[in-house]
Amino acid sequence: MGFWHLLAVASSPILQVLIVSALGAFLATEYFNNLLSADTRKTLNKIVFVVFTPSLMFSSFAQTVTLEDMISWWFMPINVGITFFFGGILGWIIVKLLKPNLKVEGLIIAACSSGNLGNLLIVIVPAICDEKGGPFGEHDACRKAAFSYAAFSMSLGGIFVWTYTYRLIHSKSMKFKKLEDAEIFKIPNKDLGSDAETHLLKGESKENTAIEVRDANIGDAENQIIVEQCSTNVSRENFWRRMTRFFHQLLKELMAPPTIGTFLGFIFGGIAWLKKLIVGENAPLRVIQDTIKLLGDGTIPSITLLLGGNLTQGLRSSSVKKSEIISTIIARFIILPFIGMFVVKAATALGFVPLDPLFQYVLVMQYAMPPAMNISTMAQLFDVGQEECSVILLWTYAAAAIALTAWSTFLMWILS
Repeated sequence: MGFWHLLAVASSPILQVLIVSALGAFLATEYFNNLLSADTRKTLNKIVFVVFTPSLMFSSFAQTVTLEDMISWWFMPINVGITFFFGGILGWIIVKLLKPNLKVEGLIIAACSSGNLGNLLIVIVPAICDEKGGPFGEHDACRKAAFSYAAFSMSLGGIFVWTYTYRLIHSKSMKFKKLEDAEIFKIPNKDLGSDAETHLLKGESKENTAIEVRDANIGDAENQIIVEQCSTNVSRENFWRRMTRFFHQLLKELMAPPTIGTFLGFIFGGIAWLKKLIVGENAPLRVIQDTIKLLGDGTIPSITLLLGGNLTQGLRSSSVKKSEIISTIIARFIILPFIGMFVVKAATALGFVPLDPLFQYVLVMQYAMPPAMNISTMAQLFDVGQEECSVILLWTYAAAAIALTAWSTFLMWILS
């Protein structure tokens, strides 16, 4: 496969995302009567969360993956977990070094750890099989395996995104809102209409000014004492009460519609007689699977339109710095794929990974994918950092067109 053809294959799904995002951005402007307004985006996002995404997770898992596949590809779930683990570490390092705004912290860690393991792979990997003389074997067998690997990757990515990433964004957003409600972000000015110059013009003595400064300092000290006392009281909470609250919150997050859709898809895909009820030309309840798949097909276009709609506001008011975007791109497309190559090579040497070059290709490419689009859904759902999320996704997906091509070309050269 030539470089330019590979560039076209790898960049095609990225360009689709950027074009649909541009459409969403135009729909959110006055030229289209603000058709994709803030309220409309929130409503559409809830529909994506409750209806479209669970349908996509269920249909992709139930239709393409069997119990035998799950057993023979046992290393792929571990590999996906490793991508989230090392990506999370890289995101945490970026946050500690650059100290971004609190509502951006969770987005940076999520962008570094949570890759788009589904729809991009489904486009890229089978397309590579279409080339004559490729390193992945005969055409038909290659495409069948490619679709299965990509579908399994999508399902696994959905599980991690709607558990780990969902909890990450939720906890960071709740922390941001609590601090915002407590007005810790800004120190209130009790005398908005006066300053040192005003006091002098009014003839107030330096002594009075000094007394006011000392009073302000005393007030700040008292506020600090109150904050410290509150922190102490929180730290003294009963251990079991905190554990109970933690498991209650975890159970609540596991009951999110996308997680339920993934779990049901896992059951129907793994149990043969259930799968025969809804999957296949002769399945008696085939209409159910077709309907769910139809709903699932609306997920990616809706998320991408929302991404573009949020971007119109994000370019004007986003608090994301250039250094944060560049650091995220470096972590996502340079450092993490190199870690992935080392992991997959080590696993292959230990006999954990089959000697199928296509399977190894998919494992490494999981480290090189741009951030998951569902991060935008979560930011919109919790109403924190939607604009910042759109800006981060825009630049990372723009960089992905080159990064995916480079890594795909490099891996095919190694594996062949």
